[in-house]
Amino acid sequence: MTIVYEFIKWIAVNILGEPFILVGLIVLLGLLLQNKSLNILASGTIKAMIGFLIIGAGTGIIVGSLLVFQPMWQEVFDLPSQNLGTFLGQDAFINKYGSAVTLSMALGFLINVLLAKFTKFKYIYLTGHMMFWTTVIFAGVMVNTTPDIAVWKLVLVLSIFMGIYWTVQPALVQPFLRKILDGDSIALGHTSASVAILGAIFGKLLGNKEKDSENIKLPEKLEFLRDSNVVTACTMGLLFLVGAVILSFKHTEGAEKLMALSGNVNFYVYAVKQSFIFAGGIAVLLLGVRMFIVEIVPAFNGIAERLVYGARPALDCPVVYPYAPNAVILGFLGSFAGAIFWLLVLGKIAGYVFVPTMIALFFHSATAGVFGNSTGGIRGALIAGFITATIVAVGQYIMVTFLISNTIPDTAMWAADSDMLLLAPIIKLITKLIS
Repeated sequence: MTIVYEFIKWIAVNILGEPFILVGLIVLLGLLLQNKSLNILASGTIKAMIGFLIIGAGTGIIVGSLLVFQPMWQEVFDLPSQNLGTFLGQDAFINKYGSAVTLSMALGFLINVLLAKFTKFKYIYLTGHMMFWTTVIFAGVMVNTTPDIAVWKLVLVLSIFMGIYWTVQPALVQPFLRKILDGDSIALGHTSASVAILGAIFGKLLGNKEKDSENIKLPEKLEFLRDSNVVTACTMGLLFLVGAVILSFKHTEGAEKLMALSGNVNFYVYAVKQSFIFAGGIAVLLLGVRMFIVEIVPAFNGIAERLVYGARPALDCPVVYPYAPNAVILGFLGSFAGAIFWLLVLGKIAGYVFVPTMIALFFHSATAGVFGNSTGGIRGALIAGFITATIVAVGQYIMVTFLISNTIPDTAMWAADSDMLLLAPIIKLITKLIS
């Protein structure tokens, strides 16, 4: 049993935990099932892996810029660190329960593949890093609910729950995604699914589909703003610059530390540079998405035809960005406004200092923005972003305060995403029932 366990753990860490390898193996398998030549096998597999890594590189650039943006606006609003009390902490938790988490991931993925093969939900979840963090967060909720829970119960519940979630979540989103893609070749496999669905629903109810974000009419002199790269740079440049101006007048210790990041470069110039870096990250990410999709879609046909009939790959949220790049930014603007709103409301009503997790807010609101735009145009994208901020803010408060306070509230502050926040109470209930 020890050998089997170690093998499963190795698979979870080195394949599921390294998504580019998993993607490469999936593409290779799909091409092999279609009896493709060695030339196509090598080319398709390598290019898919490179495309996936380019997506990661673009994401890394965006995150790097947001890691400047977030503390800048935290300082603007004088946000103190949230007092989380006594808790286990991320590092200690993973050291203690990491094996259970990785085993649950591997078994959960196996359940996902089996469900895709034998049910009508033909989706295989391929977003490896989200598989890990979702499992970690839910494990934190379970241990917080029942600290002495048996490891086998932890693994059993997590494996089944994650396998079902990774199968059903793409299926719930697909009717909305199908309209965006004008096809059915890929699915969304990401924890932003809930805000994507809500964005599409409320976009339809409150938006105007006729005013599509990608068809914004501009005066001739402003035609350059039709380029999504330019719009991204200008929008983020304005937000960075406003934050920089406010900080330059604060003269607090935190403001001084942030301004020191610019080194010998003027802080305003540094701030504007970060906005262009952000825009560059978006451009790199979109390039990787296009390259990746071109390879994985035809390769996955082999799996869909020979192994898991009708299966579709459920992929990371950036796969939807190329279909409405302006809506990506509009969604983020809506979530930024929503974050400020809930920052004030939660502080006043609950005494909770909401720390806007800009990384989660961007990727989730960007996805929701695309879905909101598909049904409600510009207004729909903005509303979708605001909904995202609402779920992240209120969900963070509930999660940190009631669901995960003794285990990994520090992780929940930055890694607990929309779906996790909504599903965590269900995990708590299941844990109570089996205890």
